[in-house]
Amino acid sequence: MIKVLDIGYDRKTFEQGSAVEARMIEYGKLFEELHLIIFAKKSLGFKEKRIAPNVWVYPTNSISRWFYVFDAARLGKRIVFDKKFVRGESVITAQDPFETGLVGLKIKRKWRIPLHIQLHTDPFSPFFNGFINFLRKRIAHKVLKNTNAVRTVSDSLAKRVENEFSISKNKIKTLPIYVDRARIENAKVSFDLHARFGWHFILLAVSRLSEEKNLSMALEVLKKLLTFFPNTGLVIVGSGPEENKLKSLSKNLGLDSNVAFVGWQEDIGSYYKTANLFIQTSNFEGYGLSLVEAGISGLPIVTTDVGIAKDLDNGKDAYICPVGDSEYMFKAVYDLVENNSKRENLKLNIMKTLESKLLSKENYMQEYKDMLENASKLG
Repeated sequence: MIKVLDIGYDRKTFEQGSAVEARMIEYGKLFEELHLIIFAKKSLGFKEKRIAPNVWVYPTNSISRWFYVFDAARLGKRIVFDKKFVRGESVITAQDPFETGLVGLKIKRKWRIPLHIQLHTDPFSPFFNGFINFLRKRIAHKVLKNTNAVRTVSDSLAKRVENEFSISKNKIKTLPIYVDRARIENAKVSFDLHARFGWHFILLAVSRLSEEKNLSMALEVLKKLLTFFPNTGLVIVGSGPEENKLKSLSKNLGLDSNVAFVGWQEDIGSYYKTANLFIQTSNFEGYGLSLVEAGISGLPIVTTDVGIAKDLDNGKDAYICPVGDSEYMFKAVYDLVENNSKRENLKLNIMKTLESKLLSKENYMQEYKDMLENASKLG
């Protein structure tokens, strides 16, 4: 068994009883030791803690976000030394090739421990833009050129990494995000969206409300759709920095009575199982967890060509639209609104396709363990 140093962002790891804490404890059972460094400001008051006999969590306790990398690297170098990490028997894994990847690279260069990078988003998308993402692309180029192994969440992303950085196939592992299929399939329906909102046809979007998710396109599609199907509504599950902007846009488009912003929901089974159509408008995705959950729930899907959608069959598994093309997406949604047979075909096909693609929990955990153990030997 190996020792693992994991660098990430998920502060829910510090919440006792949270699903994230439980997942990290499960991961800890795969390794001799698991040490988790979490980017966090000092003002949050997190303390270093031991959440299982062999699992430790460390906050960076940074003054501001601009010190995350420096503080995490300093902390990681100390952990590797104090916990006696040994080459060939330990590995550093970072949750992205950006800030956490840079931390991993700094620790690798200090102690020569193999570095493993996890890639959950698509930095190759032309929509992965803006000043911060420009800097992240520069960092990713440096980090991926110097990593020992890479995990991607889709085959299409793996091919891009291989081609862009000339990384050999045997150093790249495609391992999709684990999805608890049984939990979603067996989720109880506690309410019906049609009864709650009174609309005849309901579109559902489940997403962080951020710029790259392009939810303004979902509002544009709805606006056009209402001309033909006035008793249609859009339910948006999620929260994020674009929330107020999207609510203002909805009001300006005259959609207040046809759009429901319901915030983030811990249990969204009733949303997936009582809506009529799932809509994903993202400019880029590494995977697309909510799309997978919708498909497992038997909800027909219209999506942009991002993440796992690149590995689906257009017209069979889902309707797949060009990124940013609201007119194309409107036509796809329009085609499905009153065509129940097409929706039923999409539903059956996506459920069958995902059944063949998703791993059981046991298989996922074994592949995760093997992935990091193999990476530990590549230094």
